[in-house]
Amino acid sequence: MAVPKKKTSKSKRNMRRASWKRKAEAHAQRALSLGKSILTGRATGFVYPPAEADAEDEE
Repeated sequence: MAVPKKKTSKSKRNMRRASWKRKAEAHAQRALSLGKSILTGRATGFVYPPAEADAEDEE
């Protein structure tokens, strides 16, 4: 099993975690924004089947 050669300092660990959390927050914000735009019908960069196609499939 691989073992680190030296102990990682708390500041480096905290920087790595903060970076990860910033990225996660940005992705969550983008997903929420995309979801809102789809619900309002303003989405231009997202392709999904219109409601008419779903109704035809059910019949």
